[in-house]
Amino acid sequence: MPTAEAMTKAAEVGLDLVEISPDASPPVAKILDYGKYKYQEQKKAAEARKRQKVVEMKEIKMRPSIDDHDYDVKMRSIKRFFDEGDKVKVTLRFRGRELSHQELGWQVLQRVKLDTEPIAKVESEPRMEGRQMVMVLAPR
Repeated sequence: MPTAEAMTKAAEVGLDLVEISPDASPPVAKILDYGKYKYQEQKKAAEARKRQKVVEMKEIKMRPSIDDHDYDVKMRSIKRFFDEGDKVKVTLRFRGRELSHQELGWQVLQRVKLDTEPIAKVESEPRMEGRQMVMVLAPR
C-alpha cells in the first residue's frame, strides 16, 4: 500500500509505522508501538550478554624441579579451570643454572600435555620467552 495510506492507518490506531526491511523490493513496514519494540530489543540484547561466557586466560606457574605432589596440586587447578571453560597458560620459570637444562622444563611441559590430553588441546606449543618456557592450553 502507499506510504501515506499506511501512515494514516497507523495514526488512526495510535501506533507508529516502522520500516522493517528497507532493502527489500518493495520495502517492508509494520504498524507497531515503536517504544515497546525498542524496549523488547534492549531486553533481548541484555539477555544475550548475560548468557555469554567470557573466556579468561588463567596462568599456572611451575619450576623445572617440581615435586610430584606439587605437580598434582597444579594439575587439579588446571582441570578446575578447564571445567569453568577457561584457557590455561602454563609458565615454567628457570632460575640460575636451571636455564642450561631446558630439556628438564620441556619434559615437565610434555607431561602436562599428556596428562591434560583428554580434556584439553594445545593452542601454542612450548616456547622460550626470556627465562621462562610458555605453553597455552584450551579446553576441548
